[in-house]
Amino acid sequence: MSEQLKQLRDQIDAIDDQLLQLVSRRAGLAQQVGKIKKSGVIYRPEREAQILARMREHNPGPISNEHIQQLFTEIMSLCRALEKPMSVAFLGPNGTFSEEAALKRFGNAISEVPCDSIDDVFRTVESDTAHYGVVPVENSSEGAVGRTMDLLLQTPLTICGEIQLPVHQFLMAQQTDLTHISRIYSHPQSLAQCHHWLSANLPHLPSSALIHAASNAEAARQAAADKQAAAIAGQRAAELFGLTICAENIEDDPKNTTRFLVIGKQLIDASGKDKTSLIVSTNNRSGAIYALLEPLAQHGVSMSRLESRPSRTGLWQYVFFIDLEGHQRDNNVAAALAELREKAAFLKILGSYPAS
Repeated sequence: MSEQLKQLRDQIDAIDDQLLQLVSRRAGLAQQVGKIKKSGVIYRPEREAQILARMREHNPGPISNEHIQQLFTEIMSLCRALEKPMSVAFLGPNGTFSEEAALKRFGNAISEVPCDSIDDVFRTVESDTAHYGVVPVENSSEGAVGRTMDLLLQTPLTICGEIQLPVHQFLMAQQTDLTHISRIYSHPQSLAQCHHWLSANLPHLPSSALIHAASNAEAARQAAADKQAAAIAGQRAAELFGLTICAENIEDDPKNTTRFLVIGKQLIDASGKDKTSLIVSTNNRSGAIYALLEPLAQHGVSMSRLESRPSRTGLWQYVFFIDLEGHQRDNNVAAALAELREKAAFLKILGSYPAS
């Protein structure tokens, strides 16, 4: 070993020792914060968003901002766990994109609560069986997740955060020879997202060979028990079920992204870069939608999403899901909401939370 190499490794060892001491010191301070808190609330999305934004801004490289954010998410996750164990419900089983979204937001130092359905995620959080839930709300290719939107209308829970998860699909099987594959298991949405790739690369498969599964993780489990089958799922599912990756990133849209919401029971303070989500309805009359949106324009509030959904209270009656830029306590947003409340037949604020 050259003297120069030895010196570099000695420097790395010394830095590792310093990092260990600093992380341990941070964890000790987090424990002290936990003792001082009166509310007992451990997860502060606005505070964590500010920390991650500062780390990205001060990042000198060469590590990317994405990986810096991942690193500090895990550090905060470990520190949170020292204050109080935290449980997070998501659409299971393990190996789904919902689990991946939960881990991206909360880190690995959580108690995972996989649920059989989106309804179960809501019920689990409403009953205090889990502290928070993670549910999909829209996909850039396939559109809104109707069941989540319907439940947001009914639930007493609030939105505490959002997660933007790039969705990369993998073809996995017990072997890599595509000519030996006679059927593919996957969730219907994933099959739709990979339609063109499947047509180009597995033209011998009839449509009947594309078999719907309740989740991508369940698809991977079925492929693990069937030598002639493959599954389309996320990379974590291949690891969990011992499958070999046959092809990577087979989604037709390379920018395919799913947006998830964090649901819970706490109101979130402003972080400096926030969203406010709400549901409104109006009487069925000419110009009603314009009247609803007019206060937003008058007070300079930007709208990032407008989605209609049947209200289920009457034929051809609709509610509108709206995402605004800003926190509901911001002066301009508060003024717009006050006017909107006077004009709308129904208004429910789902929550203000840090924008992803």
